[in-house]
Amino acid sequence: MGIMEYFADNHASLLFLLAGLALVLELTVMGLSGLLLFFGIGCFLTAILSYMGVLTAWEAEVLSVGILSSLSAKLLWQPLRRFQSKEVPVDESSDMSGRQVKCAQTITHAGGAIRHSGIDWPARLDSNSQSDSIEQGETCVIVSVDGNIMVVKPLDNDHG
Repeated sequence: MGIMEYFADNHASLLFLLAGLALVLELTVMGLSGLLLFFGIGCFLTAILSYMGVLTAWEAEVLSVGILSSLSAKLLWQPLRRFQSKEVPVDESSDMSGRQVKCAQTITHAGGAIRHSGIDWPARLDSNSQSDSIEQGETCVIVSVDGNIMVVKPLDNDHG
């Protein structure tokens, strides 16, 4: 028996496989955007119904995946967005924290420089930054000060 015949005879196994793949792709590639997460939840719940014998025809299973994916999106979309938009607390140990400044030279995780009060300050990207660099001339935000190095992140365009 080949793999295609196995999955044709065992719909629940195929749905569990699709759910697992969707969740792995969501967490590794998509960064928890939600789209594959909701599809994976729909596949998983439908697989359970199929395994229990509640759903036996593939048409009903496809419809179930669609309905359960939509329901999970409706129920979980706002909580997921609230979870993702949690602000990282600003380090207030320095009066420089929270200031918006221009990049004097490209800033990476290894280094760079910002310009503040007419002085070029050494800077590096915050370890939590999803960006790999901030180009010269762009605006960034100081999130903390590490010795004499300004730890920065890109300016969030949603708030600026």
